[in-house]
Amino acid sequence: MHRLSYSHSNPPQFLALHKISALKIKYFGHSAFLVETLGKLLLFDPFIKGNLLASEVDIDLIRPDYILLTHGHGDHVGDTIEIAQRTGAPIISTYEVSTWLGSQGLKTFGLNTGGKIKLEFGTVKLVNAIHSSSMPDGSYGANPVGFVVWNEEVSFYVSGDTALTLDMKLIPMTCPKLDFAILCLGDIFTMGYEDAAMAAEFVGCSNIIGCHFDTFPPIQVNHQEAISFFNSKGLRLTLPTINQEILL
Repeated sequence: MHRLSYSHSNPPQFLALHKISALKIKYFGHSAFLVETLGKLLLFDPFIKGNLLASEVDIDLIRPDYILLTHGHGDHVGDTIEIAQRTGAPIISTYEVSTWLGSQGLKTFGLNTGGKIKLEFGTVKLVNAIHSSSMPDGSYGANPVGFVVWNEEVSFYVSGDTALTLDMKLIPMTCPKLDFAILCLGDIFTMGYEDAAMAAEFVGCSNIIGCHFDTFPPIQVNHQEAISFFNSKGLRLTLPTINQEILL
């Protein structure tokens, strides 16, 4: 899939041809995804052992090159410490989350909202999320964030836990055009699927993968209703099953 059409509001350095070639995304339940790009494995919010629905996932087989955490809640930090200790994978998160994990001997990259860092797999930018955040031990977790990741192969957005916010409209103005977005949509604790569809329109992306749904009874989603709602807006919604591999 080739992309050459960018918003005129994008800075000139983003005006380049991108190509996705068999990009792999694997879902481990809740908000945990493994994305492979440029030969590197990026693991997002690895809450796995605590998720009863993900009991068949063997975290010993997950060997990421980097771990990215949107915020400090236990259902996102999850198994980060165990995986990072075993693999040596550095962690990318907010300054406060990174400091908390760094005090436990882990390698981290601490940023803050609006900041970005360029690493071997591409650029990571922290974007605004409206939610709450505290660490698993109850200590201060600062503000939550989402991530936009881009390189010469792909550009994508991971919302983390968030409400719908007009700040999402800044993403297509400040980042390359998105190939896909991973959006929370379970409602109750985050935006529901109706707001997530509007978020997709705000960020200018029609290829959406849902997360933060079905893990607990309050966030169970009617899959057909959600998919039909997205379809009615001209959007494609994938609600993956645990251990499902998605190819783009």
